[in-house]
Amino acid sequence: MTNEADLSKEAAAPRSTPAPQDGAALIALEGLTKFFDAVHALEGVDLYLEEGRVTALLGDNGAGKSTLVRCLTGVHPPTSGTIRFRGEPLKVPSPDAARQLGIETVYQDLGLIEDLQVWQNLFLNRELTRGVPPLRVLDKRAMVKQSAEVLKTLDVNVPNVRATVRRMSGGQRQSVAIARAANWGRTLVIMDEPTAALGVRETAAVERLIGGLRDSGVTVLLVSHDMAQVMRVADVAWVLRRGRAVARREVAETDGDELVGLITGAIPGDDDE
Repeated sequence: MTNEADLSKEAAAPRSTPAPQDGAALIALEGLTKFFDAVHALEGVDLYLEEGRVTALLGDNGAGKSTLVRCLTGVHPPTSGTIRFRGEPLKVPSPDAARQLGIETVYQDLGLIEDLQVWQNLFLNRELTRGVPPLRVLDKRAMVKQSAEVLKTLDVNVPNVRATVRRMSGGQRQSVAIARAANWGRTLVIMDEPTAALGVRETAAVERLIGGLRDSGVTVLLVSHDMAQVMRVADVAWVLRRGRAVARREVAETDGDELVGLITGAIPGDDDE
């Protein structure tokens, strides 16, 4: 894919935290805006994601978190601002283009096809084939086998990879969406409230998965309202408020109370006057 768009220099990090050196930021945003007519969802976001780390994106409802994710993944084009991917200007015209870069996303609406089986959702638009062109056919057996292995590795509790998604619980559907992203995300996996519909056991499995992705060098962007989860799994937290990135914190150097205060405005952001 041709890397064309706008991703820009690393944002200056607050609180004397140095911005990553050249090449350390997987993605860097500068002045990113997104307007929907009179609604300003993002207003000059400066933010960077360091490669191989788990970054939490925090903010109240309406802060701009989901819009930022959609701009990064080609769902919405930014109104203005710049984005860089490993230092190079990047334009992401579609979610498929993002996937070509190894960027996978688990959205709150999951993006599953309910009338397809689990294995079909895992390999949707990436189907395995066998044979010699032009006589290639779908390798259903291989996809079913690999799907079962993926779900077992991730400790995903679904009845069977041949089960239809429509007949599954909300937690099981969420787990399938996460498994799909984890299986294909080679560069960046974005998780938008990934455990909101999960039970304790499934949540623990997802958190282990996040740690495993980080250990394998994959960058994770975690959108979450769960401060306890953020403190358990994230390395860095960025706080959005009213469409702006107001603070960056190393998780080891902060606590849930400070993060909540930054989200609500009870604690001033780094650029607040």
